Amino acid sequence: MSIPTSSIEQVIPKQGAMAQPSAAARRRRWRFVANGKAGTGLAVVGGYVLLAVIGPWIAPYDPDARSAELLQPPSAQHWFGTTHLGQDVFSQVLVGTRGVMLVGLTAGLVATVLSVLVGVTAGYLGGLADDGLSALSNVFLVIPALPLIIIVTSTVTEAGDLVVALVIGLTSWAWGARVLRAQTLSLRRRDYVEAARATGESTWRIIVFEILPNLTAIIASGFVGTVIFAVLSEITLAFIGISSVSSWNWGTILFWAQSQQALAQGAWWWFVPAGLAIALLGTALALINFGIDEFVSPRLRSGGRSRVRTADGRLVRMRVGFTPVLARPTPPPRRAEPATAAQREGIR
Repeated sequence: MSIPTSSIEQVIPKQGAMAQPSAAARRRRWRFVANGKAGTGLAVVGGYVLLAVIGPWIAPYDPDARSAELLQPPSAQHWFGTTHLGQDVFSQVLVGTRGVMLVGLTAGLVATVLSVLVGVTAGYLGGLADDGLSALSNVFLVIPALPLIIIVTSTVTEAGDLVVALVIGLTSWAWGARVLRAQTLSLRRRDYVEAARATGESTWRIIVFEILPNLTAIIASGFVGTVIFAVLSEITLAFIGISSVSSWNWGTILFWAQSQQALAQGAWWWFVPAGLAIALLGTALALINFGIDEFVSPRLRSGGRSRVRTADGRLVRMRVGFTPVLARPTPPPRRAEPATAAQREGIR
């Protein structure tokens, strides 16, 4: 039986209407930005990105320049003190922000794009394409990322931040692809996807306009997780001396502070600013991840608690996710039944 085209058009909006964001979608995006955790995390990360762009220009000194002020504590001339060679630590932190953010954002972008392409394609197409792409994901899933990065950076001469970012991104997409494939398998048979397929929509248009909007939170969470891993990997490589120590980043500062025994000399200002910068960036990225979780799950917006009405009519705040066990109300006292004639004779 054929379905009239007018009936389908009444149920399914036109392509132009689908492309325009609705007022509800705009309100959802604003609710995510207005979330306290997500807003704070985005503001801090935005500040780091700004410092990465203008940091080398606003640095008061050349991070490599030496002076006679050796191991000086923080002062008006040197806000974060100086190193054993008289180098300004504040300038080193500002200049080093660019390398850390470049590696983190580039690796996160590369890994996210690959995970979306492989995971969503495998989950939607199925069949041989799913088997082949799943096998490819399994191969990359068992590759140890950090040892491979160490081998590449130690083999390639003058391996810069871009090379490290590409290696991290190319080895960190498999887990996200597996998650997106599982979610796509649950979405491919939904009614709105079947309706779009019935109207003759192309495969790429169904994936872009019907499936990907429902995977936005998962994709964003995977991007944040990859950025955190990439930043920590870059700092770790610099701290253990694998990457080039001639280019400044926060790991390079910690490497020189550790190699010159800054802690034993009491030069706390040499390593504390870089450590605080790493901790603040990790906290901001974690807050963004928490904001994504609360945006996806409305139960988390109330702190994981909800009101439950007990049997006697009282409202009790209980944690979501656990089966509430309510105490059975105490039954009213039973009335004493009048004694029978035989019982009265026995009492006498």
